[in-house]
This record gives sequence, C-alpha cells and structure tokens, in this order.
Amino acid sequence: MHGPVESTEHVATTAPAPHTARLPAPLPDAWARTALTIVMPTYNEAENLPGMAKELMALGLEGLRLLVVDDNSPDGTGRIAEELTEQYPGRIDVLHRTTKDGLGRAYAAGMTRAVDDGAAYVLQMDADGSHPVEYVPQMLGSALSTGAGLVVGSRYVCGGRLAEEWGLHRRLLSRWANRYVSTVLRTGLRDATAGFVLWRADAVRAARLDQVRSSGYSFQVELKYQAVGAGFTALEIPIHFEERQIGASKMSAAVQVESAIMPWRIRLDGIRAPGGGSGRPGRR
Repeated sequence: MHGPVESTEHVATTAPAPHTARLPAPLPDAWARTALTIVMPTYNEAENLPGMAKELMALGLEGLRLLVVDDNSPDGTGRIAEELTEQYPGRIDVLHRTTKDGLGRAYAAGMTRAVDDGAAYVLQMDADGSHPVEYVPQMLGSALSTGAGLVVGSRYVCGGRLAEEWGLHRRLLSRWANRYVSTVLRTGLRDATAGFVLWRADAVRAARLDQVRSSGYSFQVELKYQAVGAGFTALEIPIHFEERQIGASKMSAAVQVESAIMPWRIRLDGIRAPGGGSGRPGRR
C-alpha cells in the first residue's frame, strides 16, 4: 500500500490559483478532535470491513467516527458491522437499509445522517480498500488548512496514480470518462468521478442530497457539480488508487449506462450550472 504523496494541489476553477500546503504529521490535537464521520456503504463486504475499521480506528483521530451503511448484505456484513460497534464503542455506527437501490442512495442516506448527527466533516470512502486509509489525515488537514468546501482524493492531478493492476483498456476508459464529464459539466475538476471525497458539512447541505437523481456511480459527479456550482471551493490532492483485493466489483452495465447519460441530464436541466445564466455564486 502506498503512502500519501507530497505534491502540488489542484483547485477547481471556482477558486484562486493552485497552491501547495505542506501538512504537519501527525495532525495538531485540535485538528485530530474535529468531528469527522466516514460514510462507508457496504454490500457483501464481510471480508473487507473488519480490516478497514481497524485501520481507521488506529489513525489517532479522536473525532473520527465510522458510519457503515449496509444494504442488507446476504453475506452478513450488517451483522459484522454491529459486532464492530461493540468492539469500538462510540466510534462506529450502522445504518441498515432494507433494499439495495444504488450506491448514490446509500451515500445520500449516510451523509444526511452524519450531518444531522453533528459531523463537521463527512468523508466518502469505499469499504474495499481502494481508498487507502493513510490519506484520511491528509485530506482532513487540507480542508482545515485551506477552508475548502470539499477535498477530492484525485487520481489525475500531479502525483496521483491508478492501480497498477489496471490494464490499458480500463485506464483509457477511466481517463475518457473524466474528460467526458469535464467537457459536459465544466466543473474544473480533473477527477470528477472520484469516490474518495471529504466534505464540509455546509457543502453537503448545499449539494441537496434529497434532490440527487443518480442512483449509481454518477452520484459522485452530480454531487460535486452541485457543490461547485453553489460556490464551494473544490481542492484535489493526489492519491494512489488501489485495486480491490477481496470480493467483486459492483459496477453493472446499467450503472455504466446511467453514468454516460446523467451528465447530459444534469447539464440540460441547468441545476446550479457553474457559470450559467444565473451567474456563478461567490467562493466559499
């Protein structure tokens, strides 16, 4: 597993010119006590979840909480999550959903719950290990030191990298998808499809989770579009994306079709379009 990368950060076009922030390690005590909730959707992640929870709890972030959002996994992930609440009392909670109706809806439910429960920051994170745990303090520190509304763990800024296991076809498809989204929606983000994102609570509220239409992976694009269009600064920091080691990918053909169509639906509907006719809101 690769460690955090020291590199120039990229700020989306709603913010001033990019800058470099060198963060202290470990984080100052006051930062480590920040109320941070990691929202982690799960479906058949029984083999991955205990290890992820252990790594997160070992980060030394006193204010960190983990909210597992389980979609009634048949492999017992929900039961394991409940056992983890006893192993780490007060640090882990579980939101059980009765149906599997998409990653986007799971995140919307979890992020809403986290903000309602008082989180100052919310982090989207996969349970399969593709988002390395050691970047969490760096992302929180970047948000606190710059005031960014959202911090994106980016594969496509300088220093970022895709999983070594990815073949040429998958690499090209991922890059094409980001170019496609960037061209259609003009968010200024180099990794608009990223799923490793830290949000300030007010940016979560501004993203209007109750109105997000995407049920699959295009939720990631729609949510960032809403926040950037509302005037929040989006900061991208480089990460080394890892390949899932255990279990199967949840990317279906239907999700891929939605991901291709949704950017145009968002653009044509004109929801908070950055630079659109209503004018761009001020920076936050």
